[in-house]
This record gives sequence, C-alpha cells and structure tokens, in this order.
Amino acid sequence: MINLGPYEFTETDALRTMGNLGDIWSSIMHGRISSATDAIGESLARRLAVALGVNSATPLAELGTLACASLTDSPLLSSALADVWSTLAEATDRLRTDGQLPTAGRGVVTQLSTSKGGVPKLPVESVDVSFGGVIGDAQGERLHHGCPWQALCIYSDEVIDAFRAVGHPIGRGSAGENITISGLKWADVRPGVRLKIGTVLADVQAYATPCRHNAQWFSGGDFNLMSAKRGPVSRLYATVREPGRITTGDAVILEP
Repeated sequence: MINLGPYEFTETDALRTMGNLGDIWSSIMHGRISSATDAIGESLARRLAVALGVNSATPLAELGTLACASLTDSPLLSSALADVWSTLAEATDRLRTDGQLPTAGRGVVTQLSTSKGGVPKLPVESVDVSFGGVIGDAQGERLHHGCPWQALCIYSDEVIDAFRAVGHPIGRGSAGENITISGLKWADVRPGVRLKIGTVLADVQAYATPCRHNAQWFSGGDFNLMSAKRGPVSRLYATVREPGRITTGDAVILEP
C-alpha cells in the first residue's frame, strides 16, 4: 500500500493512476490557457523522464504509460506517484489563480445512491464520505474503479433527463453514480473544478469511462453515448479533499 497523506493507493491503483496521467492532464487542461500551468506540466514530464531513464522530450502521456508498464514492484513507483499526485493539485490551483475555472454556481443533490457492487446503485437519504469515498458503497470490480481520484462518481439530472427524453431507460443511480445533482451547467462541471457537496469538499479529477455494464440503460446498447468524447454527457470522478456528510437536498456549490 502507498500512503499519500490520507489517501491509500494499492499498487494497482498507483499503476492505473500513472497509466491515466495523460488523459487526466489533458482533460484538466482542455480549452484552458495558463502558461504557468503548462510550465508545471513540463517540469513534471522532465522529472518523470529522469526517473524512468528516457528522453527528456518524451510527452507526459507517454511517460505515464511507460511508468504503468515498467514500475510494477519498483521502489520508484511510490515517489513517482507522489510527484504526480501533488503536481495535479498544484496545476489545478494554478488554473484557479489564473482565472481559468468557472465562476461560482449553485445546484442541489437530487439523489444519493449506493450498492454492494454493480449497477444500478439504489437511493439512500444520506451518506458519510471519507477520503476513500462513500462509506458502505462498493464496486463490483476494482480494476477500473476505486482509486482515490475516483472516490466519488457524480452525474447530472439534466443529462439523464435528456437521455430519457429520446427513449433511453436510464435513471438516477443507473450508471453507478453516487451523487446525482441538478442545477449546474454540466459543461462547467469538468475536471479541474472544485465542488462543495453538503459538508464534503471534492475536486473533480477525471471523466468516467463508460463500460459495458451500462449498455442496459441505452436503447441499442450504445453505452458510449455517455462518453466525454460526445460532449458534456459524461459522469465525473472526484477526489475527496474534506470528508463529511451529504444528505439529499443539500446544496452543491461550484467553486465555493
């Protein structure tokens, strides 16, 4: 186990984090302009290149993939992960300082959902949230879920309603989200932003990749309809910065 402050990473979690580095970084930076944040990313790439013993001009995404493939059982994994984890936080803080994140907005929690594994998750009135996510919630498999940056899965009522309006049998909790919210422009709720949900503070970290278990919620089985590549329709993963409690009906504050 690798411990970074209050966050616990299994070796698999750590390797997956490195392997997803390119996607996480590009989704945070997409459409945002900050020379300071660009410099932070370039510095991280140089440090990783030195650690991995490769060309210093190797792109960040390629370095993450290489680290995922080569650092199993390596003492370098812990230090590389620590560098990546702290740098991602530094980069989003810099984007905030540089005015690249949206102004404050307010929504509401319309449903909280948990399960012992698999989908759909079923509604509950309140949840307690730790740094690891919703207490008592579980994933059917951990290979693609459960990293600290996937502690919370969040989705939009408005996106769900739009899918239902064209005949898809999706509902709140169907796609495995813990928190369904309404009232925020979903295009603004994207990797890099911060949310206050009840008493929980969370940083949106990544888009959730659609999986075959969600085919049942889409006519024709096309679960990729909720891919981020289709626009602002994806579920989101978030890191818990401050644990707390969330109750249905609580406010959701964008960039508190």
